[in-house]
Amino acid sequence: MGILRSMTGFGRSEAEPNGRRYTVEIKSVNHRFLDINIKMPKVLSKFESSIRTIMKEYLERGKVDVYISFFNTSSETACVRYNKGIASEYLKYLNEMKEDFGLDYDIRVSTLSRFPDVFTTEEEEPDEDQIWGEFEPVMRKALEEIRQTREREGEDLRRDLLGKLDELKEEVGFIEKRSPEIMENYRNRLTERVREMLNDAAIDESRIVTEVTIFSDKVCVDEELTRLKSHIDSMRKELEKGGAVGRKLDFIAQEMNREANTTLSKANDILTSDSAIEIKTGIEKIREQIQNIE
Repeated sequence: MGILRSMTGFGRSEAEPNGRRYTVEIKSVNHRFLDINIKMPKVLSKFESSIRTIMKEYLERGKVDVYISFFNTSSETACVRYNKGIASEYLKYLNEMKEDFGLDYDIRVSTLSRFPDVFTTEEEEPDEDQIWGEFEPVMRKALEEIRQTREREGEDLRRDLLGKLDELKEEVGFIEKRSPEIMENYRNRLTERVREMLNDAAIDESRIVTEVTIFSDKVCVDEELTRLKSHIDSMRKELEKGGAVGRKLDFIAQEMNREANTTLSKANDILTSDSAIEIKTGIEKIREQIQNIE
């Protein structure tokens, strides 16, 4: 039996290699197509195309929200810059002040170093290949987790849907069994009414047969039930096959609903009507569940 996936799931992963902490959270719900929305810090935005490519390896349908955070806790990325040109400018003007005002020359390195922008601290841009090499495993781990949750829910959906298909088949079987009884009951009622009208005179049996045949044509649902059983079997096969079968299952469910509507419209018996309504209700429940299958 193949793997069946729901479109609802959640995955999370976190790692802190080389003092850089990466966190990935992924949530998904049902959607007609694969709709990916990513929120990430600027330092990782250059990898968006690669992230989307990887996600398509794991997910085929669904509205997917991805939240990525990045925090650099490493001190190795910070560096001190000595701005010699700025220090030279300070020194030049300090010498001019000494000459202009006849001051003592008391300039020390420690004094000059405290002037603004002589020394600055900068963050080194990390190497892109290194960042991607650290981040990709975190992304894949979160995707593995969300795929596993979607597979678990998909298995639950499959069991539930197969059970509902069994219930539908029971109702179809009931209507099939009931149909000859309806014909026989109609024939008996028609014969009785004719006998009453003719006061026990001879009954034209051929006329009775004709009327029963006309009635049978109006209420016969043999073709609808045959197609309905075929659709039930087709849906069961698709569920067992697994894969991205959500759209196909939805189409089959629409066809099932069409046959159920026709069956209900032809029903001329309260028990048959009740059973046809149960079939329609069951199909509607199935369609609701199918909307969440990938």
